[in-house]
Amino acid sequence: MTELPSTPSAWALLALAAALVGFSKTGINGTASLSILLFATLLPAKESTGALLPVLILGDLFAIRFYSRHVEWRVLGRLAPWVVIGTAIGAVALWFADDSTMRVVIGAILLAMLALQVWSKLRPRPEEPKPPTGLARRSAAAGAGVAAGAATMMANAAGPVMVLYLMLSGFSKLRFLGTMAWFFFAVNLFKVPISVGLGLITWHTIVMAALLIPAVAAGALAGRALVHRVNQKQFEIATLALSALGAALLII
Repeated sequence: MTELPSTPSAWALLALAAALVGFSKTGINGTASLSILLFATLLPAKESTGALLPVLILGDLFAIRFYSRHVEWRVLGRLAPWVVIGTAIGAVALWFADDSTMRVVIGAILLAMLALQVWSKLRPRPEEPKPPTGLARRSAAAGAGVAAGAATMMANAAGPVMVLYLMLSGFSKLRFLGTMAWFFFAVNLFKVPISVGLGLITWHTIVMAALLIPAVAAGALAGRALVHRVNQKQFEIATLALSALGAALLII
């Protein structure tokens, strides 16, 4: 990223994207897809992944502050080595991809992740889901870890993978939020030196993130306040529909 946006409208949309990041981290997961779309629309698609990363880390800090007591460390330990492998795969892809290719990749990843979320919501579920055990648990951790690592490195879009994995594990709401918070904080920090090495994080992206702190904070506080008060199903359906439209426009 060679320079900061210069128009008020661009900054207004970046602030909206930052607020959605905060809201997604502490409230209803899924709105971050709109943030990915906005950043990829306002900035060169490849550079947008690095520009968004510091903003995501700010959102992670708010989520940790609110939900850190509810983290499930054993789950994170099982995922960790597989996430590293997936992140390495995503970094290699970023190294060779140009901007036009990255727009298609980001759009395709968003559509795939959105389809995964829709499937997870529509499939029949037992009344009391039980966490997988033995080989099934290890296989699920491997698949989710590699997919999440690659998706987050290439498009900051690992949220739906983790949503599905933790839902299938039978997590309660607070355990879900706390584990997601620490997972993404650790993964996003791990991505920082890789993104710097790829030239995706610069002083301009750091300055941009600092200027967007108030927007992230506002979104995070709103997410925490509203997560128990809104009709989550309707809200998520609307978010998925808008994100799918945005992802399709990126590909076109």
